[in-house]
Amino acid sequence: MTSTISFARGAPSTDIVDVAGLSEAATEAFAADPAGMVGYGTSLGYLPLRQWLAQRHGVAVDQVLITNGSMQADAFLFDQVVGEGTDVVVERPTYDRTLLRLTGSGARVHQVTLQADGIDVAELKSLLASGVRPRLAHIIPNYHNPGGVTLSLAKRHELLALAAEYGFTIFEDDPYVEIRFRGEPLPSMLSLDQHGSVVHASSFTKTVCPGVRVGYLVAPAETIAAIAAAATQTYISPGMVAQAIVYHFCVSGRWERSIETVRTALARRSALLADELRKQLPEAKFQEPDGGYFLWIDLPGDVPADRLVAACADRGVAVVKGSDFLLSGGDTSLRLAYSAVTEDQIPEGVERLAAAVHEVRR
Repeated sequence: MTSTISFARGAPSTDIVDVAGLSEAATEAFAADPAGMVGYGTSLGYLPLRQWLAQRHGVAVDQVLITNGSMQADAFLFDQVVGEGTDVVVERPTYDRTLLRLTGSGARVHQVTLQADGIDVAELKSLLASGVRPRLAHIIPNYHNPGGVTLSLAKRHELLALAAEYGFTIFEDDPYVEIRFRGEPLPSMLSLDQHGSVVHASSFTKTVCPGVRVGYLVAPAETIAAIAAAATQTYISPGMVAQAIVYHFCVSGRWERSIETVRTALARRSALLADELRKQLPEAKFQEPDGGYFLWIDLPGDVPADRLVAACADRGVAVVKGSDFLLSGGDTSLRLAYSAVTEDQIPEGVERLAAAVHEVRR
């Protein structure tokens, strides 16, 4: 039986996870602070990790809350600021679970086109000029999921100016920021913010491993306090053991080494995937990403993605259809993740994808 090659899951393959380093960090954590990591703790999270993150972001420690992955940070923030009839801006396309969470809350979701350098600011200005007053704009600035693009510095400044003018919050959802293949790092909108307009979230899922489930939120202290109160009623506290391990993994220097391992591996996989697509599926249109986990492809109009996904499954290759990331459209688009495939799988995976495309076109 043919084994499945998956371009569907945005998770690092186990060969690039520093298992030995995590084991050493766990030993160090239990030796250094057994009482702090085996108890409940508070809903704000493990204090040494919060202090380390506060220093990295240049904020007070009471502005940092640790969560069970960044998705939970998203959910807590949405529970605080989004309700039935709330206007919210997201990119088009955007992360599918964000879209589901917002639509499920009854929000009025406005998707604004994602361009090669990030959200179309001119389109957003037109939306605002029409009278729409969003409470929140959800933005994935670096190596977008699913689009793969990065928000330019100019657009970061433009978004901050619009947020200050129209009084909405920018939710900077930034779990991929460290996975940069080329180009210079851009400042976060949080670091550029002069008006308290930005809430920032990130995660160690993409740079340490998914299993730690450690994400975090940086926000005004009053927002963090309100979320912490809700979190206390939800789970008392997030997982202190995982957070303490992540803390020791970070302060020991292993985190930087892990990032370099992940960057190097995914840069090679991304380039190989792009090369194979150009060779085997030249009709696919895409922008090669500068970092992250994902590549978005657009196919000809006679290749409906719902049929293509089924044809791919028959050939043992998993992909995600573009319409999952949109309120409408994306019917001939796919998101391909290169994070969980090894280099030797990529040519065969693209060959199977190309065969499925040709079958659907016939």
